[in-house]
Amino acid sequence: MACPFGSGFPLQSFFRSSKKDFRCNPSRRFELQLKNQEMNKIQQALQNRILILDGAMGTMLQRYKFSEEDFRGERFKDFHKSVQGNNDLLSITQPKAIAEIHSKYFAAGADIVETNTFSSTTIAMADYDMQDLVYELNYESAKIAKKVAEEFTVKEPHKPRFVAGAIGPTNKTASMSPDVNDPGFRAISFEELRVAYKQQCEALIDGGVDLLLVETIFDTLNAKAALFAIDEIKEERNIDIPIMISGTITDASGRTLSGQTAEAFLISISHIPLLSVGFNCALGAKQLTPHLEVIANRTNLAVSAYPNAGLPNAFGEYDESPEQMASQVKEYLDKQLVNIIGGCCGTTPEHIKAIAEIASQYKPRPVFQSENLAV
Repeated sequence: MACPFGSGFPLQSFFRSSKKDFRCNPSRRFELQLKNQEMNKIQQALQNRILILDGAMGTMLQRYKFSEEDFRGERFKDFHKSVQGNNDLLSITQPKAIAEIHSKYFAAGADIVETNTFSSTTIAMADYDMQDLVYELNYESAKIAKKVAEEFTVKEPHKPRFVAGAIGPTNKTASMSPDVNDPGFRAISFEELRVAYKQQCEALIDGGVDLLLVETIFDTLNAKAALFAIDEIKEERNIDIPIMISGTITDASGRTLSGQTAEAFLISISHIPLLSVGFNCALGAKQLTPHLEVIANRTNLAVSAYPNAGLPNAFGEYDESPEQMASQVKEYLDKQLVNIIGGCCGTTPEHIKAIAEIASQYKPRPVFQSENLAV
């Protein structure tokens, strides 16, 4: 039986049983117990309050003004290619800075921080010839974030902190051609994406993340490869880890880059058991509102939103203040559209603090972890 997504990947391997291995492996049993405990904590937290996601990692890293030498560190001082701009590498060469950023977001009121792994796949790392570092990048990033989360949870046990493994869309698309003169060409296959995402997710789970966040989705076929890989891991390890999924509406047309409306996007991923579905990036809070309304009225899942700090100015910078953004997010809360709220490009701990303060005044949107309405 071939994969329904057109990859030719045999589904028999996806459905293979690992229960025998699980019974004989105490470490796997312990891993399952831990993941189930974390899932229960997250679901309980969603029932009790609106959860706060962190803000932008890249915006905060810009404040450090890291040079090429800083990005390289001692380990990569003789690397043959420029690595400045490879923010994920900083989890290895500047781990203290990454930990500091996580800490600032938790201190600002975040319940969940994302790992510094948006581009940590073999596909994206090929730009820097650093594909061999992918496991280490994801594992170390997860360890850094988890350590900070545990420190805050110990200080405030009434408010457990969580780590989401950030899984970006890669820099290639499976359903569209990058060449306008050859519309049938594809720069990446479903199978190649599946393999890359599986490697990333395994390392994130090994590093201790509490949930996985497939984010900034502009091509749903890419996302389905990630979800397929996660399901493989869940089956092989006999674990159940919460999954957040977040698409990107790219412009005023109200569609993703691959052409889906908000409702179509929701329907196309509704066959997968999810913790939440939502949108991030590309738009500011105000512009994202109607698209959140669409999915909030059509799903029983938790709904997430982490918009940009407004729209970029002529220099590609974001000018929206924390107060301005929080006032726009208030509309989400008044309409009971979201369960998880945070920030994307241009947002800082100051933005997250303002959002957390206003969100604390509202009850969470009712969540029913059952069949999705979007069928």
